Amino acid sequence: MHIDVAELRQVAEVVARAAGELLVSGRPAGRLSVEVKSSPTDVVTAMDRAAEQLIVTELARLRPADGVLGEEGGRREGTSGVRWLIDPLDGTVNYLYGLGGWAVSVAALVGARVVAGVVHVPGAAETYTAALGAGATCNGVPVRCGPGPGLDAALVATGFGYSATRRTHQARVLRGVLPAVRDIRRLGACAVDLCLVAAGRVDAYYERGVQPWDHAAGGLIATEAGARFEGLHGRPPSDRFVLAAPPALFGPLHDLLVAAGADADEPSPAA
Repeated sequence: MHIDVAELRQVAEVVARAAGELLVSGRPAGRLSVEVKSSPTDVVTAMDRAAEQLIVTELARLRPADGVLGEEGGRREGTSGVRWLIDPLDGTVNYLYGLGGWAVSVAALVGARVVAGVVHVPGAAETYTAALGAGATCNGVPVRCGPGPGLDAALVATGFGYSATRRTHQARVLRGVLPAVRDIRRLGACAVDLCLVAAGRVDAYYERGVQPWDHAAGGLIATEAGARFEGLHGRPPSDRFVLAAPPALFGPLHDLLVAAGADADEPSPAA
């Protein structure tokens, strides 16, 4: 069965832009009301759910035979072999506080493989896209991550989990990483961080605990821009770990993270 990945990329861009417009126009002034998910730092707004519903509805109109899985619970089984992974608002805390570093992330999978993805960043007026084997773009202009610097000159983005236990462990890892690199950036949205790696605006990104809808589109964009995107020890990207960097930087940063204990399980709260 032939699947047109360019068409999937186009559909992803249409629905991501529509959701971005909704999120920008529908955000009231001031602090938003939120609901708590897994912890007090893991929040969802009514706008997350509204954006996901818009995307699910549009995909049902444009691609009625496809399956859908959204972060906020939107789910539909499909028959086409294509399944969409949706993060309607990656960087909810940024959105909550009126900061710009949030995005809409939409990816298309065939089987377990991501074949098209779009990350729309309204606050930066940027839309990153990729289709498998066709490269990556920002606002229609091709992007490449370049060779990357040495480890000591690398600007490395990361993020932190929601539980206090995980954050404590991530702080220990950071203590081992920070002295060995140029600096660290914590921007608050996995999909955006991966796109910044693709564009060469940060040199690398790593994080533990991100979900498939967080990294599916951004991971493809980074890969198509020339980055290496994996877990640790040759594992595929997963909630256990993701690391994106230019190939020459990937190995040294990988080994630094392993030495810092990034692949170790967090201790239990009682430990």
